[in-house]
Amino acid sequence: MLSDKVIVVTGGGRGLGRAFAEACAAAGASAVVIAEIDEALGEATAAALGTDALHVTTDVSDAKSVEAMGAAVRKRFGRIDGLVNNAAIATGIGGKTFEEIDIETWDRVMATNVRGTWLCIKACVPLLRAAGGGAIINLASDTALWGAPRLLHYVASKGAVISMTRSLARELGDDSISVNAVAPGLVLGEATDYVPEERKEHYVRGRAIQRAQMPEDVRDAVVFLLSDGARFVTGQTLAVNGGFVFN
Repeated sequence: MLSDKVIVVTGGGRGLGRAFAEACAAAGASAVVIAEIDEALGEATAAALGTDALHVTTDVSDAKSVEAMGAAVRKRFGRIDGLVNNAAIATGIGGKTFEEIDIETWDRVMATNVRGTWLCIKACVPLLRAAGGGAIINLASDTALWGAPRLLHYVASKGAVISMTRSLARELGDDSISVNAVAPGLVLGEATDYVPEERKEHYVRGRAIQRAQMPEDVRDAVVFLLSDGARFVTGQTLAVNGGFVFN
C-alpha cells in the first residue's frame, strides 16, 4: 500500500507514533524517518523496523531542531511522500479545570501540539513537493469533537490542529498534497496509563463498539490516508473512536 514511499513520523519512538512507524514499514514503505525527542527511543524504533530507517532527534516545538530534521531527511532521501504529525504533549496534564491550568503548562502544550505541527509541515512541504505531492496526516483527538472537560489546553490544541488541517488542505491542494486529521478516542497505552478508570469506562460505555481502543485501531486509518487510495481525500477529520463521537 505504501510501496516505495518515504514517510516521516514525529514522536515515533513510542506509543501511537511507534505503531504508525511499524505499520508504515509493514505496508511496504521504502523508508521511515523517526523524528523523536528521546534519542534512545528513536534509535530503538528505527533499529526494529526492518526497513530503511533514520532517526533524527527532534524537538518539534523548536524551530531550529525541526529545520535540522528537514535538512537531514533531504540529505538522506531527497524527498518524502508522507508526514505523520504525531508528536504531542498529552500525558499527565489532565484533571485540572480551566482555572487550575498554569500558564507555563498551557504554553508548553500549545508550543508542542500546535506550533510543532506547523513547524514540521513547514519543514516537510518542500520535501513533499520534491516528490510531486504526497500526504500529511495530523493527529488530532476526539476530545476536540465532544469538548472533554478538565483538559482545556489539550482540547484547544487539538481543535487548532483540526482547523489548521482544513486551511492547509486548501493551501496545498495545487501541490497535490492532501492534508487530513485523524481524531482517535482514548487509546490504551503508556500515554494514557494515568487516565482515571472512571474516564476509561466512560469512553467504553459511550461507544457504539463497546470495548477499549488499542493502537492497532488507529494505525490502519493513518496508513490508508497516506496511500494513493486516499489521494482525493483532503481537509477531512476522521474520528477513529468506535463511535463515541459521530463526526
